[in-house]
Amino acid sequence: MEVVCEKETVSSARPSTKRSFPLLEEEVVGFEKDAESIMERLIGGIKELDVISIFGMAGLGKTTLARKVYNNPSIINRFDVKVWCTVFQAYNRKKLLAEIFKQATRREINEDDDIADMLRKSLIGRRYLIVLDDIWEVKAFEDLGICFPQGENGSRVIVTTRIEQVAKHLQHCSDPYSLRFLTPEESWELLQKKVFRGEFCPPDLLEVGLQIVKICKGLPLVIVVIAGILGKKEREASFWHEVANDLSSLALGEQSMKVIQSSYDHLENHLKPCLLYMGLFPEDHKIPVSDLLKLWMAEEFVLNAETENMEEASRVCLNDLLNRSLVIVSERKIDGDIESCILHDVVREFCLRKLTEEKFMQLAMPYNPYQHLQYSKDSRLCIYIHDDLVKQLDDSEYQLDKIPMLNSKETNSLEFIAHPKFNTWNNWSNPLHLLVKLRFVRVLHLLDVELPNSWATAMKSLTQLRYLALYVEQFEFKWISHLHDLQTLQLRSRKKLHLKAATLWEMTKLRHVNIGRFSFVWEDNDQGILEESSPTMLENLKTFHTCCIPLNNMNPMFPGMFLNSIPLTNMNPRFWWRFPNLEKLSLRVKYVPEYPLFPIPEVHTRLHSLSLVLSLTEFWDSVGWESYFVFPSNLRRLCLVGCFLTEEMVSNIARLRKLESLRLEGGFPLGESGHCWDVRNVEFPALKYLSLDIVPMEEWNASEASFPLLEKLVVKYCRYFKEIPPSFVDIPTLQLIELVNCRDSLGVSAMNIKKEIEETTGCNSLQVLIS
Repeated sequence: MEVVCEKETVSSARPSTKRSFPLLEEEVVGFEKDAESIMERLIGGIKELDVISIFGMAGLGKTTLARKVYNNPSIINRFDVKVWCTVFQAYNRKKLLAEIFKQATRREINEDDDIADMLRKSLIGRRYLIVLDDIWEVKAFEDLGICFPQGENGSRVIVTTRIEQVAKHLQHCSDPYSLRFLTPEESWELLQKKVFRGEFCPPDLLEVGLQIVKICKGLPLVIVVIAGILGKKEREASFWHEVANDLSSLALGEQSMKVIQSSYDHLENHLKPCLLYMGLFPEDHKIPVSDLLKLWMAEEFVLNAETENMEEASRVCLNDLLNRSLVIVSERKIDGDIESCILHDVVREFCLRKLTEEKFMQLAMPYNPYQHLQYSKDSRLCIYIHDDLVKQLDDSEYQLDKIPMLNSKETNSLEFIAHPKFNTWNNWSNPLHLLVKLRFVRVLHLLDVELPNSWATAMKSLTQLRYLALYVEQFEFKWISHLHDLQTLQLRSRKKLHLKAATLWEMTKLRHVNIGRFSFVWEDNDQGILEESSPTMLENLKTFHTCCIPLNNMNPMFPGMFLNSIPLTNMNPRFWWRFPNLEKLSLRVKYVPEYPLFPIPEVHTRLHSLSLVLSLTEFWDSVGWESYFVFPSNLRRLCLVGCFLTEEMVSNIARLRKLESLRLEGGFPLGESGHCWDVRNVEFPALKYLSLDIVPMEEWNASEASFPLLEKLVVKYCRYFKEIPPSFVDIPTLQLIELVNCRDSLGVSAMNIKKEIEETTGCNSLQVLIS
């Protein structure tokens, strides 16, 4: 895990109207010379494979240093393959090899594949850089390193570890690199940047500020977390002295825990359970932000906002934890929004201690099957389903009905979580006999194991669910219609589901629906519900994903047959009128359109994110099909997959004057010539992020006015694309051009744009990444 020192944006105590997270950029203090030394070892030195070990105690910034070097532009362009992999203390060799292979080749693997052999062969003859972050034992490296070819092309492996003996044992040519503590000057610089964000330190805080950084003894983690405390309070010397006094008597070994405790004590009450809840996820687990916010809402950690603002209030909570450096950004989307986040392992250790101390949770121990269910009347009872507990629960002698709390209403809530991608249930084929006993759970996440068809019967006792994620073969809305408090529904299935919508309207608190592949089957009695005058609404629904809809009279159950009794041309578009507050929508459109997707675009004024997969390949010759795709005017994000970008379709997109992010994937030859996308006479006035993925065009013509505010351009797998328009030189906001698996001439044009900008402005403002 890493200590990331970032520029922060202060969030207000109330939910703001801005929906995106603040853009956090790494700002490393004190590692300049260290980075130069590591860079020399990567670029120079022997031609044979070398292992560079960085070691030091938790919180020193080992991962930050490795990340700084890993992302350096000269490093990016030197290596054919770059891989970053975090090695857990309790690691799984097969999963780690699969992750390295996926990053190295951008290919998926099958369970039966010989991953080690495939990885070794994929690296032969290629200059690679592999980072193995947070290794705890030599065996872990040996398990992975056997797949790294030796060669003589300058390949390198970077290892970070807390254990000096491990670093020394892995030594090849380069000596292990011992990461030092920050000097008092560097510590003060870091604290100032985190607290004052570019402003000068007031004179009355200078002396006590220097006292605080002296007590921190050069440990970046402590400094960053202390800055999170100081930055959220008024700049009063009395408070700074109080913080200094709290730290002054502590030994360094306990400082990290004490600092985090101090930061925890200064959190608003509603933020404390949000942080502790994140501690339940596995070490180094990249927590998807979208899921995390829904989990917080389901557990009712965010109650101070009006109902329609719960999502925004949850985002503000995450911003607060980020600004205090208690949570770290792990991955970002192209538009800067946070994709996933992680906890520093020291912060996670604190959370687990706190959960145990306050009897929120007690991990199961051998020979005492009930120890994990410690509780008090004033605490929330929490069961954390982990591997040891699964074995106990699967024991025939383990009688859940002997635990009175599972059948009692004395507890405010029973929290139940099985983590995604953690595969806790893999060796436990049927968890249903446990589920019937967990009557007061609010969260049930079981996407990693396909449930037997009897799941619906077991679900009848779970009346308090607010978050439900299942992997099933069959599903009907009527099976969960008793879940009147359900907010989030996620479904995964091996086959496409055909669902009747009738009982969907009974779940009035639904906010987020994400079903892998499904379509609606309309019935005669649905006609009245979808009349314009009908009061039937799901007013709380915010996101609706991956519904497959025909825009004609084709029967989804029997392709090739038509439904004569019910006109689908009227049913499907009108269906979206039932969700007046819908914000995000993802659809797969099938068959030639006969009716507009959004008959009255002004109806969906709240819709700001739309993703469309168009499966209409046999109908592109139809005249005027583009008129059926007039989009709601307030869209800020648009993703089109498989779209034929005719002149009229491009005009439809350009009419979206608030559009900030546009992603085009796949599709068909563009323009009249079949190979050129000409937008010289088109303006995208607010567009900041543009992504082109597998778009088969050769030429792209644009003027300086086409993309006046563009910040990031990402082009992936566009093998025929020859050149980025030279007019991009004149876009003053352009910050990044990223190219993945494109022809060399495209990279040359990007570097020419970068060079001309530098010569014209004297600034190195444009970053070009080529892989």
